[in-house]
Amino acid sequence: MDNKNNRIVISALVENKYGVLTRVAGMFTRKGFNIDSLTVGETEDPNFSRMTIVITGGEFIREQMVKQLAKLFNVKGIKTYEDGTTVERELCLIKVKNTPENRSEITAAAEIYRAKIVDYTTDVMTVEITGEPSKINAFIEIAKPLGILETCRTGVVAIERGRNTMTKIIK
Repeated sequence: MDNKNNRIVISALVENKYGVLTRVAGMFTRKGFNIDSLTVGETEDPNFSRMTIVITGGEFIREQMVKQLAKLFNVKGIKTYEDGTTVERELCLIKVKNTPENRSEITAAAEIYRAKIVDYTTDVMTVEITGEPSKINAFIEIAKPLGILETCRTGVVAIERGRNTMTKIIK
């Protein structure tokens, strides 16, 4: 049975060249799949970038996306991750109303979640939080009643636990 609500994390090692991001994102668009999160950055080898793509779907969708990515010339390696096999992180900046009534709550929440207050004015605090997406979601839920003005999230970056590396799977 194909569960449509599974989170799928795909890591793709691609050539670090112009147009590659457009081709990968375009492939998802042509196939009618929404990308929940997409992050790209240069690897330890400047000739390659790593894309971490998060989509929602079941096993059929996972298989289809891997097959389609493998067809793209600039994609040199693909790996999908199962829950518990990776270290995942995301960065989020959150602007929250700064009032005398909620100032101590914002500060306490930031401390509990190991977040940092990176900008402070008399009416706004900007909080930086890094961690697993579930941690960021939990902090956002706590901050909502305090008056979130704006959020900016990077998207997930993921790396496999242990000695396995993406560079070993270059095609």
